[in-house]
Amino acid sequence: MKRHRLLPDTLLGRTALVLVAAILMALSAALFMFAGQRSEALAALGGRNAAERVASMVKLLEATQPDNRRATLQSMDTPGFRAGWGINPVVGAPTEPEGIAATVARHLQTDLDDREIRVSTRPPPEPPGPGGGLHGHGHNHGGASGFGFVHGPALRISVRLVDNSWLNVLAPLDGGEPLWRPRFLGPLLAALLAVTLAALWAVRRASRPFATFAAAAERLGVDVAAPPLAEAGPREIRSAAHAFNVMQGRIRRFVEDRTQMLAAISHDLRTPITRMKLRAEFVEDDIERGKMLADLDEMERMIAATLAFARDDAAREDRRQVDVAALVQGLAEDLGVAYDGPDALVLPARPMALKRAVANLIGNAVKYGGTARASLTEDDGQVVITVDDDGPGIPEAEFERVFAPFVRLEASRNRETGGSGLGLSVARAAARAHGGDITLANRPEGGLRVRLSLPRPRA
Repeated sequence: MKRHRLLPDTLLGRTALVLVAAILMALSAALFMFAGQRSEALAALGGRNAAERVASMVKLLEATQPDNRRATLQSMDTPGFRAGWGINPVVGAPTEPEGIAATVARHLQTDLDDREIRVSTRPPPEPPGPGGGLHGHGHNHGGASGFGFVHGPALRISVRLVDNSWLNVLAPLDGGEPLWRPRFLGPLLAALLAVTLAALWAVRRASRPFATFAAAAERLGVDVAAPPLAEAGPREIRSAAHAFNVMQGRIRRFVEDRTQMLAAISHDLRTPITRMKLRAEFVEDDIERGKMLADLDEMERMIAATLAFARDDAAREDRRQVDVAALVQGLAEDLGVAYDGPDALVLPARPMALKRAVANLIGNAVKYGGTARASLTEDDGQVVITVDDDGPGIPEAEFERVFAPFVRLEASRNRETGGSGLGLSVARAAARAHGGDITLANRPEGGLRVRLSLPRPRA
C-alpha cells in the first residue's frame, strides 16, 4: 500500500511519470551505446593513424644506416608515441586474432607485406629485459621499464626489419574526453527538459477531455436539461461525447415522458374529484359532508404535491442571487423558531425551490420535535443550514429511507400530523439540484439535527 501512495494520484501525473521514466531509460540506453561506439571509433582512428606512422618509420629506418637510426628515432619520438629499436620484440606473442590489434596488424600488413608484424593491446607480463625493447644497437631512448607500462589502453607494436632487428612502438589509444562534462551535459539536459515539457503538455492536452466529461456528468446529475457536450477533438473524444449526448437525451426524454404521464393522470383525477365534491354537497349530514370534502381536499393536495415532485420544479427554476440569511430568518420567524446566523449571505440559488426545502425542514422539526432552532454558517466553501429539534429523533437505520417518496415514520396519516410523505424528498431534490445535499444525525442531548449544505461558488 505504501508503494501505491508514492505514485501520483492523477492520470496526468501517472502518465507523465511513465513518459519521463521511458525517456530517461531510452536516453540512458542511447548514451551507453553512443559511448561504446565512440570509444571504438576513436580507438579505430587511433590505430589507423598508428599503423600509418609505424609503416612510415619502418621504411625510414630501413633506408637509414644503423649508426644514424638513433637520431632518426629521437626526431620521430613524441610523448604520445614512443618508439624503440632493438634486437628483441616487445610483443612476444603473435597478433591477437580480433579487435583493434588485428585491425592494426592488417593495415600494417598491407603496407609491409613481407615483414613479421606483432600487435597487442595487452600489457606485457613483465618489463622487457636487457637486449630487448628499447635496448640494443646503442638505442636506449625512454628506458625499458617505462615502455610497456602506461595508464590506459595502448597498442604495443613490434615489426621485424630486413636486418632482423625490431622496431618497437608504444601508441596509447586516446578514448577522447569524458562525456560527463558541462559542454556535453548542458545541451543534453536542455534537450531532456524540452522533451519532458513537450510530453507533459501533450499528456495534459490528452487528459483534458476527462475533466470535461466529469464536469458534464456532474452537471447532468444536477440538471438533466443541461446543454450537450461539444463533439470536437480526436475521433475517440468525438465518439465518447456523442455517446454521452445520446445518453443525456434519452434520460431527458424519459423524465419528460414520466412528467407528462403524471400530469395527465393528475388532470384525469381532478375531474372525478370535482364531481365527488359536487355530490358531497347533497349529503344532508353536515358531519359526513365535512369529512368527505376534507378527504377530497387532501386528495387534491397529494396529487398536486406528487405532480410538483415529479416535475422536479427545483431543477427547472432559474438561478439568481438570493439572500439565504434573509430567507432562513424569515421562515424561522414565520414558523416561530429561533434563528442564529449572519444578517446577510448572498449566493446564486433557485429561490422558490430553496424556500420550499427550508420550509419543509423547519416545518417537520416543529411538527415532530415540538420546538426547533435554525442556524446558518459557512464551513469550508459550503453554506450550511442546520435545523435542530427536541423530538425523539430517528433510528439511524431509517436515515436514508425517510427521504424516499411517500415514506412516513408516523403511520397514522391523519390530518393533524400527517402529510403526503414528500417533504424530505422534495427538500433533498432541491438541495441536490443546487449541487448540495441533506444529511441527518441524532443529537447527543436528544433530538434530530438536519443539515442542508449548499456549495458556495468560487469568486
